Amino acid sequence: MSAEKKKDSKISLSERKQMNKALRERVPRGGHGEWAPAVDRPDPISLLQAQDEGRLQQLLPIKYGRMLESPFAFLRGSAVVMAADLAPSPVTGLEAVLCGDAHLSNFGIFATPKQRLVFDINDFDEAYLGPWEWDLKRLTASAVVAGRGNGFSEKKCRRLAADTVKVYAYAMDKFSQEHVLDVWYYHVDADSVVKIFEKTSKQGKKRAQKMVRKARTKTHQQTMEKLTKIEDGRRRIISDPPLLVPFREMGLEKYVSEEELRRMTEQSVKDSWSQYLDSLPDERRYLLNHFRIVDAALRVGGVGSVGTRCMILLLESGAEDDALILQLKEAGPSVLETFVGKPSSIGHAERIVTGQRLMQATSDIFLGWHTSKFTDIDYYWRQLKDMKGSAEVTEMDYDSFRTYLGVCAWCLARAHARTGDETSIAGYIGKNDIFAQAIGDFGVAYADQTERDYQTLVEAVKSGRLPAEIGI
Repeated sequence: MSAEKKKDSKISLSERKQMNKALRERVPRGGHGEWAPAVDRPDPISLLQAQDEGRLQQLLPIKYGRMLESPFAFLRGSAVVMAADLAPSPVTGLEAVLCGDAHLSNFGIFATPKQRLVFDINDFDEAYLGPWEWDLKRLTASAVVAGRGNGFSEKKCRRLAADTVKVYAYAMDKFSQEHVLDVWYYHVDADSVVKIFEKTSKQGKKRAQKMVRKARTKTHQQTMEKLTKIEDGRRRIISDPPLLVPFREMGLEKYVSEEELRRMTEQSVKDSWSQYLDSLPDERRYLLNHFRIVDAALRVGGVGSVGTRCMILLLESGAEDDALILQLKEAGPSVLETFVGKPSSIGHAERIVTGQRLMQATSDIFLGWHTSKFTDIDYYWRQLKDMKGSAEVTEMDYDSFRTYLGVCAWCLARAHARTGDETSIAGYIGKNDIFAQAIGDFGVAYADQTERDYQTLVEAVKSGRLPAEIGI
């Protein structure tokens, strides 16, 4: 899934950069700022509805209710719309493994396998090999949309977009000068993030510290206490419909079809578990062989993914009060696949897991996948909420917001440097601000389009074209 790096070791770093400057003649850097909706632009609501096919229809009103909260919430749930808009945009032809949904709320803090907190990209449902520019454009557009929501002036929002690109460019240039292993091992730890915020403002420092403290409280044990309870001497997942519905409860047919219910047999669970274990390294299989599944539930989370089949499993070992919660999430095609024009050579869930392992500095040890033999649906697995934390971007002042975006841009550059040709990307961007200013223009133009699309969603809900439930 990673982009091939075709580098001649006999060519110096400066020579390679010089060669890649030729890309600027073919794809002028300033041209990235030119964007306007195509005359035959697909209807955004139709794109969203097409993506809803095969999802749990009973949950879709929650999805659209969440997207109605703001233009930024709409952007978070409409990656497919932006992918379609980016398809005809100019690209250099340089590729990397993309997040595919690199808006600023898809970054955050989580624990490494050694329980150290790091900051990184944290969503890979749309991960795919494609033009590196697309991730950067989505991040900058989200900066402008969210910045407007925070009440920042147009001048400041425009600056946010351009400054985000400048940080990305600076980081990419630095990574292009590093050894491959140095880039691979590089990570942004949470303490470094706090120190960076300390230099911005008192509010920024407080918010960064709060984000880290909150992440430290979301331990394995805290998740267990929040989502389970002891019932008749046995630990069970709590019931909180429609967001959390244990399989043991009556009324599950409201959320899944009769056919799916019929196929939720003990044998299907055993088959899924066996496939999942086969996707893991030997030592992880050995670890999980200490546990057995004792309960399961459907769970709703996120914005754009609402309606996909998402489940949590409660596992227990033979020791007293020794349990683990894993999450299974339905994996569909990446929104980028159609527009990149290259079909995936591996299953959707394996694509997501591989993308995460490639792009993140360190990943969850329980990442794995399986394909249901009964429904042909792919699922990826991971541990649920192990010391994860995210920034409240809607509450940030300008200086804190700008700093946060810089950290996101740095992590995105590192991910692209790991999976693409960082030297060629850095050589194309160059040392001046031409590319940054162009992407800044794009960010503003696309934020305008997002606000128009948001109003289209509002009207679609008012007219009854789309169902929506607010506040869930």
